[in-house]
Amino acid sequence: MSGHVAVLGAGSWGCAFAKVLADAGRDVVVWARREEVAEAIRGGRGNPEYLPGITLPEQITATGDAVKAVAGADMVVLAVPSQTLRGNLAEWRAHIDADATLVSLMKGIELGTTKRMSEVIMETAGVPADRVVVVSGPNLAPEIAAEQPAATVVACSDLERATLVQKSITTGYFRPYTNDDVIGCELGGAVKNVIALAYGMAVAMGLGDNTRAMLITRGLAETSRLGVALGADPLTFAGLAGLGDLVASCSSPMARNRTFGEHLGRGESLAQAQIATRQTAEGVKSCLAIRDLARAHGVEMPIIEQVERVCHEGADPKTAMTLLMSRTTKPE
Repeated sequence: MSGHVAVLGAGSWGCAFAKVLADAGRDVVVWARREEVAEAIRGGRGNPEYLPGITLPEQITATGDAVKAVAGADMVVLAVPSQTLRGNLAEWRAHIDADATLVSLMKGIELGTTKRMSEVIMETAGVPADRVVVVSGPNLAPEIAAEQPAATVVACSDLERATLVQKSITTGYFRPYTNDDVIGCELGGAVKNVIALAYGMAVAMGLGDNTRAMLITRGLAETSRLGVALGADPLTFAGLAGLGDLVASCSSPMARNRTFGEHLGRGESLAQAQIATRQTAEGVKSCLAIRDLARAHGVEMPIIEQVERVCHEGADPKTAMTLLMSRTTKPE
């Protein structure tokens, strides 16, 4: 591995992932949309807005110029909000090296097309599946930046390329596993955001551990149903990219989708919750695309349907929970 790694996106996960790469021995250039964020990383060795109290290694530099960031990079990590990927990548693709590995940190389904992020990358950058790697798992950025032990899944149809990425992010605190089930890993990451919104609503409504366990378990069942319909390996959903990611996103107060769900559960509007959280809750937009994907494949996803109604149709979270509980009984 001769070049550096470009990380496009300087949010909490982009910067935490850049730190992992640097701690594993790679030189990293982070692209920040706002010049002041790039300046903070360069000048103060940190990103106080997204990762307060964390000092970034010296192998990381930053720029507000994406073309500079990707020039000569053998690996390009995409860490932008999922709904902005297509537009951004269309601008960047001409400057990315022809044989560079493209790594997706994004957990979402594109609105309108219902495509997974790896599909958007292949289509927009004009690259084959074996050049796109997906990283997914229970990866709460502040904990990883603080070097608390964590694991993740590195998925690619080409296991050799997955192994190269695995080696680039293996540290004493971060343990990556390879997998060739890209569909399962991406779906697990996208759907868990929506389930975490429902979980946050339940927390805000004062509902207890039985309700929370039900949402995680039935949420996982919905994810698996859709995954199998799309050709994923059902075992993936029992692993880090499935259950692991779902548990972390639901149970942690620092998980942005859960936090966003709590605001909605307290009766705040979508706009009020957006102002209060100040970060992208991917599940809010993805729930529409996941609902469309499920309907297109004839898959029942009642939790997703109710979250979509709360987020986009103004339904009351209490009514949504009542509707979930009053569905026709059936075998598990």
